[in-house]
Amino acid sequence: MIREIVTAFRQGDVVPYLGPGVTGLPGEAAPPSLPEKLVQELVASATVPHKIRNNLTAASQYIENFKHRKTLTCLMAKAFSNDCAPSAFHEWIAAQSQLPLVVHAWYDDLVVKAFAARSDWGLVQGVTQSEHFGDWVNWFRPDGSRVPSREFIRDGSGAKAPAEAPEETLSWRTLVYEPLGSVWPASNFIVSDSDYVEILTEIDIQTPIPDSVQTIRKGRNFLFLGCRFANQLERSFARQIMKRSSDKHWAVIEGALTKNEEKFLREQNVTRIDASLSDFTTALTETSFAAAAE
Repeated sequence: MIREIVTAFRQGDVVPYLGPGVTGLPGEAAPPSLPEKLVQELVASATVPHKIRNNLTAASQYIENFKHRKTLTCLMAKAFSNDCAPSAFHEWIAAQSQLPLVVHAWYDDLVVKAFAARSDWGLVQGVTQSEHFGDWVNWFRPDGSRVPSREFIRDGSGAKAPAEAPEETLSWRTLVYEPLGSVWPASNFIVSDSDYVEILTEIDIQTPIPDSVQTIRKGRNFLFLGCRFANQLERSFARQIMKRSSDKHWAVIEGALTKNEEKFLREQNVTRIDASLSDFTTALTETSFAAAAE
């Protein structure tokens, strides 16, 4: 299976979908790499009712409601402010210039740090309606400067439809898509209950998903790394982002699965690889280097 995945990578047919677990690959110096770790950092700096102290989206909503959105944004930025270097796997992903799309579904900056050696890529991030009303995403160049968005258009029913990507982004060799936002370059975070409600009311009709992502994903295989699908939010985002892609995908998930995870993988034709993320990424990169040397 590793050989099959490596071949798909070399052909540019894979869309790596990097979840929170990938953030932990650098080791102890890494930013929070689990929702449970992140929420503990948030509630350590803000008083939150005990019953929601372990729920990231609910705790974030409480902070936003009672301490202001700016407080939540500052706490999130602080949690991901450490100067951690990317892992070897981050560097390997960034070196795969044949990949047209990389999905990074967490809030750290390790992916963009790894891409810093290249100039032929760009970034599109999910943003909140509370801070960017009318926009679902922001586009950024490799230096962090923002690309002005085109105006939203309306479809035949009068409803908002996704705006076309800014013209200059069409020349990017690799598009990094961060559906939840990120600490870099502008501290955009999709994290509170209200943030998710805004997106989930539209995501079934694909409005929040950039048209470039919708185009690139067609016929491609997703490889989920560092992801779990135990809750509805995780499953909804993955399902909608991989929509209308190929009928063959992989997910590296070690250990026991929940019933909801088993159902999700079965419904989405995702082959589960029961291995540790560290072991799998090491095997993937080593097999890739060996195949390139043949």
